[in-house]
Amino acid sequence: MRIFPAIMAIVVGVILYFAIIDRQTAITFLQDQGLIPPPGQEEAAPDTAVADTPKPEASANLIKVVARHSQAQKIDSAVILRGQTSADRQVDVRAETSATVTSEPLPKGTFIEAGQLMCELDPGTREASLAEARARLTEAKSRRAEAESRVPEARARLIEARARLDEARVNQNAAVKLSADGFASTTRVKSTEAAVAAADAGVEAANSGLSAAQSGIESADAGIESAQASIAAAEKEITRLQIKAPFAGLLESDTAELGSLLQPGSLCATVIQLNPIKLVAFVPETEVDRIHVGAMAGARLAAGGDVQGKVTFLSKSADPTTRTFRVEIKIPNPDLKIRDGQTAEILIAADGAKAHLLPGSALTLNNEGTLGLRTLNDEAVVQFMPVSLLRDTVDGVWLTGLPDTIDVILVGQEYVTAGVRVAPTFEELSQ
Repeated sequence: MRIFPAIMAIVVGVILYFAIIDRQTAITFLQDQGLIPPPGQEEAAPDTAVADTPKPEASANLIKVVARHSQAQKIDSAVILRGQTSADRQVDVRAETSATVTSEPLPKGTFIEAGQLMCELDPGTREASLAEARARLTEAKSRRAEAESRVPEARARLIEARARLDEARVNQNAAVKLSADGFASTTRVKSTEAAVAAADAGVEAANSGLSAAQSGIESADAGIESAQASIAAAEKEITRLQIKAPFAGLLESDTAELGSLLQPGSLCATVIQLNPIKLVAFVPETEVDRIHVGAMAGARLAAGGDVQGKVTFLSKSADPTTRTFRVEIKIPNPDLKIRDGQTAEILIAADGAKAHLLPGSALTLNNEGTLGLRTLNDEAVVQFMPVSLLRDTVDGVWLTGLPDTIDVILVGQEYVTAGVRVAPTFEELSQ
């Protein structure tokens, strides 16, 4: 029976037990035997070794990490959005009257100038209606001239009637006085009273004649205004027969076909204006305060190409569903290469900010799920600092919410927690 291997196995098992499971007991035993120094005592060494050589016992149990000295830089901040291009103006040009089209259609894609004829309609009897309205105007004017000529005659009759009334009253007064003195009969007095009444009636009739003459002038004026209104309506109706472009742009649809009947509201054509063109996007409420009208903006189209412009509109009212704010940017488009509805990645300039450029791999999460960095203080103790992501680039990520100068753990941050002391190796020294 082989006893020696069994004894060796037992000895090795005991050594491993005290080295791994009950390590403290083994350390205490070795200290009691004087094999290792007690805690707090250091082995004497030459002065040069103390000054130049790090003590391996002091850092043997510390986790090694790779860190970097990072200095904040001031960069131009930007709000990054995703939007699309939109025509600066777009209108559906529709008919305002009912008639058939007499002009040849223009094909879609044609560039038209402001005021250019797009659809011409058959005038029908509109010219005759205009001539009739003009004839009524001439008739109303002649009636007014006739009414004006009656006014002087009516005024003359009124003057004559008033003179007769004055004469009748003088005769009446004389007859009354003579009758009182016994020189005139009662019959004469009554006769003069009748003459006064007749003269008074004549004055009233003359007044009525003058009023009638003046009313004739007013009636003629009303006839003139009615005729002028009819002429204006007929002329306006004729102008509606030519449907013209409201502004320069491109036809997005063919104009109405020759011979087709257009009713009020029927579509003649759709016109869009692409120079300048708008970029439209929606800003979240967390970023809207960083944007202002007049800010410079740039965009990269999905089809390729970079464009620049200025913010011309920022909504003051949020969309009730998405809680975002509409922003518009005008872009010059003289060659009309940018089309309506293209997708674009938009960057709007905002106030500058200080940020650190670090590798994206340095980012980590704490136990609460907060995004941040693990940094070192002056004593090489790990700290966790939450950050805000400002921009993502090919060289790394720009982070804000940090001090101007920090020591960031780049390698090993996932193996340490806040409050742990580590043995850092800084990137600058290793390069």
